[in-house]
Amino acid sequence: MSSTSLAGRSRPVSGRPDARDGRPRPPSARRQLGRLLPLLPAVALLLVFLGGPILWAFYGSFTDAGLTGASAKNPEWIGFENYRTLFTDPLFPRSLWLTFLFVFASAVIGQNCLGLALALVMQRANKAVAGFVGSCVVAAWVLPEIVAAFIAYAFFFRDGMLNQMTGLLGIPAVDWLYEYPMAALILANIWRGTAFSMMNYQAALNDVPPDITESATIDGAGGLARLRFITLPMIKRSIATNLMLITLLTLGTFTLIYVVTQGGPLNASTTLPIMAYEQAFQYGDIGYGTAIAVVMLLIGAVFSIAYIRMLRERKE
Repeated sequence: MSSTSLAGRSRPVSGRPDARDGRPRPPSARRQLGRLLPLLPAVALLLVFLGGPILWAFYGSFTDAGLTGASAKNPEWIGFENYRTLFTDPLFPRSLWLTFLFVFASAVIGQNCLGLALALVMQRANKAVAGFVGSCVVAAWVLPEIVAAFIAYAFFFRDGMLNQMTGLLGIPAVDWLYEYPMAALILANIWRGTAFSMMNYQAALNDVPPDITESATIDGAGGLARLRFITLPMIKRSIATNLMLITLLTLGTFTLIYVVTQGGPLNASTTLPIMAYEQAFQYGDIGYGTAIAVVMLLIGAVFSIAYIRMLRERKE
């Protein structure tokens, strides 16, 4: 057999194991391009409808664009003036803190933990109980946000349902929306959005192999031990994904807060979305309001990167 034929046989085929070290060769550039072609329409739509508004927001934050007047027709470039005004505004650090408090308490702790607890309970409950609990929880989530906000307002209002129920027990009425506005909003958002986390965790728990938990039960592991050492490690990726989604959704919550408290009293519940709306549409300073929106966008990007890194580390 000639050396030419041997050389031809030893040449590895793209995408197949290398005859010398057994490792697969990477696919050719033409094959990679062929795989990416079906994604081009989706990428184009993202660039137009997502990338375009983001770029416009960044540009608008560097202008004096207004809602009315000459600045509405011909906005001028003012550089970082909006950001200098924002970072010297005494309302900004308070709104930033209230935003983090609202996101952490209502989403990261409230919706996430309660959703996991409900999913665990429904997994072990009979069909009648699971169906009733699931229907009650999902009902709040499927309501239009404006309707859910009005229900929350009626519940926490001074003469609302909460004080009516506590009055039957002899507890004096509390004006929740005036004395504890953030507590009322956090509880309302937990009620509104827990169903999303519950359904995510239901799907994740259904993928946990039952034979593993049964073996742990036979070995004498209790419920908390199985949850800590078996269930939670096996659904880590679902936990990180759920945290990322509910964090970003809660970060941009506007309707619930605006309908229930309108950011009051005395800015006691003014989060960044409320502050951006007031500056842009009540005071007519579109450029300044857009700068606040850009800050929110950057905060969301930081959270997204952190959660994506968590997902990659757990995958590896």
